[in-house]
Amino acid sequence: MYIFISNFPFKIYIFKQLFSNGFSLKTYIMHKFKLELLFQIIGIGSASGLIYKDNSLLLISDNSSILYEYNIESSTLETYPLLEANADAVLKNIPKKIKPDFESIAFNGDDCYIFGSGSTENRNRMIHFNTGKKEKVAETDLTDLYAVMQSFGGIKPDEFNIEGSIYTGEKWFFFNRGNGESRKNAVFTVSGNNLKDDFSVLYNSYKLPSIKGIQSSFTDAVIVRDKIYFLATVENTASTYEDGIVYGTFIGRLDVEKMKIDFTQKISDKHKFEGLSVLREEEKSIEFMLCEDNDTETLESNIYKLTVEK
Repeated sequence: MYIFISNFPFKIYIFKQLFSNGFSLKTYIMHKFKLELLFQIIGIGSASGLIYKDNSLLLISDNSSILYEYNIESSTLETYPLLEANADAVLKNIPKKIKPDFESIAFNGDDCYIFGSGSTENRNRMIHFNTGKKEKVAETDLTDLYAVMQSFGGIKPDEFNIEGSIYTGEKWFFFNRGNGESRKNAVFTVSGNNLKDDFSVLYNSYKLPSIKGIQSSFTDAVIVRDKIYFLATVENTASTYEDGIVYGTFIGRLDVEKMKIDFTQKISDKHKFEGLSVLREEEKSIEFMLCEDNDTETLESNIYKLTVEK
């Protein structure tokens, strides 16, 4: 089914909507995994996304407007302000009502893209940062893109919450965390010349596994060739704004061509993992780095390693 939308002040968009229950027979096959704490970084709180690159970690926090670079070998932390602010303390712990809510980070080569969640009007920014030059390249208002996503996916503005993003160099994948009342977990595939006024959107919805009757919801994702690995957390809240009790996190895998879920596996009963990046790929397993959102103002973040059999 194709839908034409022309009530936006730019190019007409062509969409094709696909629906998926999200599960296959492989969903229920146990995948062996190992989760271990690697180290703790002091100076970062509420970590919401990370990228492993050249023995360093690039991290964002949903409480700050900083891109952090942590050198694993030297245990040193560099900070790069993404938005203007009057004080360093404001940069690191911005009040919830005014924070940009940077929840996802994607990269391609030396280009890094940091996205606001879109859960309120002041959370619609994309920051383009060049990791080679260590400088901010551009800032883009994604209000129109997010509005198209909400309209096409039938997602209410107060239930829209982008928490994962991937960029392949040709396509973007955005993961809506279904932690609102309707529990709409969705993946938006975006292509086009830019994300501001020349793009097309493909939408897929998913039903994810539950704990204690509460459906898990997307918190991050990373692509490995033709597979997307994702995190989904169970949090006892019907709000994209307010936090709740965490009941655990799953890892899962999507087939990029079919956009079907291959499997899901619970990896924790208590952690709220919100960042996922590939550390190393072996023939029969993949090692990931994970960061945890502790939902506090404490400026410390635990970094974990997760090994999963293919």
